[in-house]
Amino acid sequence: MKSLTQKPDSMETLEQLKLDFPHLDIAGFMNEMTNKKSADNTDSIILECLAKMDETQPDWTFAASRLLLKEIYRESTQNRETTSPYENFYGLIKILISEGIYSKKLLTYYSRHEIEELGASIVPVRDHLFNYIGLKTLTDRYVAKNKEKEIFELPQERFMIIAMVLMAQENGKQRIRFVKEAYWALSHLYMTVATPTLANAGKCYGQLSSCFIDTVDDSLQSIYDSNTDIANLSKHGGGIGVYLGKIRSRGSDIKGFKGVSSGVLPWMKQLNNTAVSVDQLGQRQGAVAVYLDVWHKDILPFLDSRLNNGDERQRTHDLFTGVSIPDVFMEVVEKREDWYLFDPHEVRTVMGFSLEDQFDERRGAGSFREKYQQCIKHPYLSKEKIPAIEIMKRIMVSQLETGTPYMFYRDEVNRMNPNNHAGMIYCSNLCTEIAQNQKPTLQDEQYVENGKIITVKSAGDFVVCNLSSINLGRAVPSGVLKRLVSIQVRMLDNVIEQNTIPVLQAQLTNQAYRGVGLGTFGWAHLLAKKKLNWHSEEALHYTGEIYEAIAYHAIEASSDLAFEKGSYPLFEGSDWQNGDFFVKRTFDQDGTWNWKSLQNKVQKNGMRNGYLLAVAPNSSTSLIAGSTASIDPVFRKFYSEEKKNYKIPVTAPDLSHETYRYYPSAYDVDQHASIRQNSIRQKYIDQSISFNLYVRHTIQAKELLDLHLQAWKKGLKTTYYTRSTSSTGEYDDCESCSS
Repeated sequence: MKSLTQKPDSMETLEQLKLDFPHLDIAGFMNEMTNKKSADNTDSIILECLAKMDETQPDWTFAASRLLLKEIYRESTQNRETTSPYENFYGLIKILISEGIYSKKLLTYYSRHEIEELGASIVPVRDHLFNYIGLKTLTDRYVAKNKEKEIFELPQERFMIIAMVLMAQENGKQRIRFVKEAYWALSHLYMTVATPTLANAGKCYGQLSSCFIDTVDDSLQSIYDSNTDIANLSKHGGGIGVYLGKIRSRGSDIKGFKGVSSGVLPWMKQLNNTAVSVDQLGQRQGAVAVYLDVWHKDILPFLDSRLNNGDERQRTHDLFTGVSIPDVFMEVVEKREDWYLFDPHEVRTVMGFSLEDQFDERRGAGSFREKYQQCIKHPYLSKEKIPAIEIMKRIMVSQLETGTPYMFYRDEVNRMNPNNHAGMIYCSNLCTEIAQNQKPTLQDEQYVENGKIITVKSAGDFVVCNLSSINLGRAVPSGVLKRLVSIQVRMLDNVIEQNTIPVLQAQLTNQAYRGVGLGTFGWAHLLAKKKLNWHSEEALHYTGEIYEAIAYHAIEASSDLAFEKGSYPLFEGSDWQNGDFFVKRTFDQDGTWNWKSLQNKVQKNGMRNGYLLAVAPNSSTSLIAGSTASIDPVFRKFYSEEKKNYKIPVTAPDLSHETYRYYPSAYDVDQHASIRQNSIRQKYIDQSISFNLYVRHTIQAKELLDLHLQAWKKGLKTTYYTRSTSSTGEYDDCESCSS
């Protein structure tokens, strides 16, 4: 350590900061540091620097980031034995391959000449775009280190490696151009990739997809097979959604023996144990959400499963819950009528159909309500009658205490499913933004051959979420949306090619639908920069303007990819192919965008991706990109980001006297205004949106019910957490879905 008579590196950096941040009193700060015994301790200077942050001087975060960056550069050059940061990119790859961190495929895909060309394309000054929390998050969690956790890779190299991995199998003549284009998008922080891609691209371990959805059949074999699959995915960093609605209820018969089934709760306990015991690469426990239909006989104990009181044998505190809700339930809640609960196994046996396989093809009419009424009227089918409002009260009580259950409006989801020709959607994922076809995997037979046990299965639709997100606060003002979305769709599609998923039926589903989820974050940031009031009509109009543009560019990009590489295998018969996707959404044919022309293009060229748009929570990656999470308002204008080992002050991005009033705090926002925005946004998104409701602990039951009724009536497909100021629940946004 340098003595106080010497000028430490951090003080030299502060000299430069006087030039870069003339509006900050860097000179006065330097004088303070000179008088402190810890003046040569970079960590102490950074903490002192951050302590000066407040709502009037947010740029101290960038000053602190420069100090941290200097320290990261020092450590990296020391470990790599180079003289300056970002020196010898090819050498870095060789070192980390020899350390068992990088995959050898990097040197298979790219020649030394190509790697050196890409290394020369890295722009180190883009590291200055990071604020402190963004740089620290990226460095602590995602840049490549050796097995002793020493820093080797630098931020811009992480972005370049991701670009190289995702473009590795592109056409040789275009490949380097696509790598540079992907690097451009990432390094400018115009977009972020999903956390698994950010963490694992180019490395020997882990997979690239964000999360998964499994459907459990009503058999012991399926239940245990599903648990094994979930454990394997959780081990490799995936968040899991699980549909349990096909499992028979408590008191149902098994092989004709009456009243012996124990229902879904024991299997939930098993999943709960799996989530806790099989952690995600040693970083955090597994994250699993379970969904059940609101007409299932086990719905009441299911709704109580996360509460803090009651019988602990009936509690699964480490699972997240979601309820699959048909239109007719919301109708009878509003009318204060009775609701009926059934056992899905008995329905199949007595009625000859599965109630969960039906949905209302039109609002107010359709197959589900017809079959539901048949079940009510059948004299030999057992049923339980309960006022619908009582179930809704149990839902809301749980939401105010734990934040869950999530709401999944199944009829709207399936009506707008562009691939309803090929299957059914029963639930969403851990973060409620994914809506893709599902089907359980079934074991057909098992036999011995040449001393080996052979198991034959019929693969179901095991949903895979491949995510990335546009940084609205940076990309829209820069005017790069069309260029950005084009490269982003290509990157997402290539995740499917590059990924190795430890569950084979998930790989098959990934190839069959080629589903991706292009999303957004930084909505609050963008509104503040545009000086638009959250509650204004202008904000509603702007919502439509932005998301219509994103949808148009994304659909066009996927269709262009289909022309180049071919459509996804199930394109024929889909709403994309027959044009119903465009008809159902009643796009404005006289507006800015020529939707009729795009419809013709899609029908002619095809679509590369069966599912395309989804808005994830992206909490951690929005921190890296220096913006606001998802479509949410800010929690506060100035707050501290608290993790296990640090507490860092953070301000809303681009906070100034001009933007201050345009950053309403989440609990001050009229949630009806947010629902209206989301309704407009949902029109352009083929999947769904991680949409939180922020309510105060003083909210009346009628007010919360009104929010749920409005969300359903406005055509929302899902709602995520109900975030209450009084909740003791832990709102654990899925890190995997952060994109």
